Amino acid sequence: MPPPLLACLLLILLSPAAARPRSVAVEAPGPAARPRVFPLRARQVPAGALPRPPSKLRFHHNVSLTVSLAVGSPPQNVTMVLDTGSELSWLLCAPGRRANASAPRGASFRAGASRTFAAVPCGSAQCSSRDLPAPPSCDRASRQCRVSLSYADGSTSDGALATDVFGVGDAPPLRSAFGCMSSAYDSSPDGVATAGLLGMNRGTLSFVSQASTRRFSYCISDRDDAGVLLLGHSDLPFLPLNYTPMYQPALPLPYFDRVAYSVQLVGIRVGGKPLPIPASVLAPDHTGAGQTMVDSGTQFTFLLGDAYSALKAEFLKQTKPLLPALDDPNFAFEEAFDTCFRVPAGRPPPSVRLPAVSLLFKGAEMSVAGDRLLYKVPGERRGGDGVWCLTFGNADMVPLTAYVIGHHHQMNLWVEYDLERGRVGLAPVKCDVASERLGLML
Repeated sequence: MPPPLLACLLLILLSPAAARPRSVAVEAPGPAARPRVFPLRARQVPAGALPRPPSKLRFHHNVSLTVSLAVGSPPQNVTMVLDTGSELSWLLCAPGRRANASAPRGASFRAGASRTFAAVPCGSAQCSSRDLPAPPSCDRASRQCRVSLSYADGSTSDGALATDVFGVGDAPPLRSAFGCMSSAYDSSPDGVATAGLLGMNRGTLSFVSQASTRRFSYCISDRDDAGVLLLGHSDLPFLPLNYTPMYQPALPLPYFDRVAYSVQLVGIRVGGKPLPIPASVLAPDHTGAGQTMVDSGTQFTFLLGDAYSALKAEFLKQTKPLLPALDDPNFAFEEAFDTCFRVPAGRPPPSVRLPAVSLLFKGAEMSVAGDRLLYKVPGERRGGDGVWCLTFGNADMVPLTAYVIGHHHQMNLWVEYDLERGRVGLAPVKCDVASERLGLML
């Protein structure tokens, strides 16, 4: 998890998955392991569905990526957010054997109903993890390990560090540690029937590490129901992946998140024009601040101030003939997005004519174009015009000390995390096409 000065990433609020829940499948060791495919959902959800830890921004309108899992014995179907920017998986746990009657179906885990549920004792190695933002503590009375989440409103939530079995398809069930949290949640009609978060970074308590999964990948669709998540190894000849190495400094640095999926940003282009950004601005400094993280749990992308200013100036210049700028120095959507435009109400912006923004890495690039460039600010009007903002935010306004690439800019892009070779692979692809091809292959 990020150190304190990185603790402002956007919490992507949790959403229901419409598909029938399916078990997580984790690869067995060895070259013959068969990868597993299951749906990855993207949904817009209301604010307030679950508490927000300070490591994620409190946005009012968010999209989450959710997967459906089977946990416990007998198995309980739960829906969790897939977050490559977090370590500790956690579930909202009902206080007794029965779920809260006011909660949506699947919105909590009934720990007392699982015969394989076990609290982690204080003396265990898991209770001594140094990767979590707040170290676990010991309940002296019960001698059980406790974990805490601190929320953006200043409140906290405590829970037991526990283990239980996660369904792994036709492989043996996986026993995994997670936080069994007792936080309140929104049970209104607009609430979200989601039980928790699946931590997928490189920390010792992440699901990836505990499952010994050395490669996983996903495709985030621009539709709600066509995403796909693949756990395990697979050769995908129809996906010509370009790889960029994960970046790791030789020595520990105070503001470098060592368990994040960090890559090296080397340049940015707008409409094919390179921005005049010094290489030193795009690289981590001597403290570790300035790393670039790929995060499925953040919606939009954040650039540090100097890079953002260069992007803003060039994007406004190239779009001047197409869109009138908002020209309101006092307005910033969610306090970080101030490159905004006026678009007549009821009309979409001219997306196909907007200049693409390309993020350049060593050996790979990510191009953001069309509908992914602008976001309509809900409820914001200027006369007869709506307000649309560029989906790149100014990290300095949050503040953040890192570049963060959110999942909105990973749509229709195959993203592979290869921990064996220390690299991230990227390939443009339509997710529905990839899903069909994977169905035929696997």
